[in-house]
Amino acid sequence: MSVPTAYLGVILIWATTPLAIKWSAETGFLFGVTARMVIGAVLCFGFIALLRVPFPWHRSARQAYLAATLGVFGSMLCTYWGAQYIPSGFISVLFGVTPFATGIMAALWLGERFFSFVRLFGLVLGLIGLLLVFGAGIHLEGQAWLGITAVLVAALLHSASTVWIKRSGAQLHPVALNAGALSIAVPLYLATWYLFDGQVPHAVEPRSLWAIVYLGVFGTALGFVLYFYVLRHLPAGVIALITLISPVLALFMGHWFNGEALHALVWGGTSFIIVGLLCYQFGGRLLRVRSWREMAAALAAYRRGVGRRGAPVRVRD
Repeated sequence: MSVPTAYLGVILIWATTPLAIKWSAETGFLFGVTARMVIGAVLCFGFIALLRVPFPWHRSARQAYLAATLGVFGSMLCTYWGAQYIPSGFISVLFGVTPFATGIMAALWLGERFFSFVRLFGLVLGLIGLLLVFGAGIHLEGQAWLGITAVLVAALLHSASTVWIKRSGAQLHPVALNAGALSIAVPLYLATWYLFDGQVPHAVEPRSLWAIVYLGVFGTALGFVLYFYVLRHLPAGVIALITLISPVLALFMGHWFNGEALHALVWGGTSFIIVGLLCYQFGGRLLRVRSWREMAAALAAYRRGVGRRGAPVRVRD
């Protein structure tokens, strides 16, 4: 599979996951997330047996499995708990902070460059957007701030998991990495469900049932495999760019299919977060251009046919 195809698949799955989480949790969030992970684990180990994927258990592999478990268990559990209190679109918007958190953690743990003026400016814009989302939560009924806080913690755990996997240095097959994480996470989910709930619903609404199946197949078995695949081939910062697109798609899906109100503060916060991400990822390249006039002149020269004659068009130093 090509990396761009896998990358697009992750975007689509992440955009639809928040609404599916909301629907699957209608049967009880612990039952919903546990059932999802059990389905995903069965499929992943089936893939390993069918495709004969190596499933190592050496030291670096175990470290990578533990790192992935931080996201599969810690981040997902916080997400499901928080989804009880907020609209599904909020989940994807709040996960928009992961590139900033990933960048900071990568700078501290991996020695990647982070602290520059344009990146700090993007971070400030992202924080403003986050405050606007919290402001929108105040207008919601109930304890929306609890859900916002829980999902924000989930986003931070997801970022930590991403950087930890990179730091482990283990070159594992994505299916093996997903299966290794689920082999640790599923017992934790089962124990958590048994201790804090332990109830099997007598009847499950069709919408909840299909949401659980969808999340087990696509969100866990396929989604995490695709995510670990692109994580293996792309830098952590590029992976985090997925959150540029998925929040907007998730907001529209929550509005169209679940009747969720699109509060102006949420759109404002989403806009600030996305612009902040653009500054964070691409602002430095724009600042390296001497002037917009030179860039426009180079583009005009290309249009006149200079580029077609084989002479490279360069921006003058």
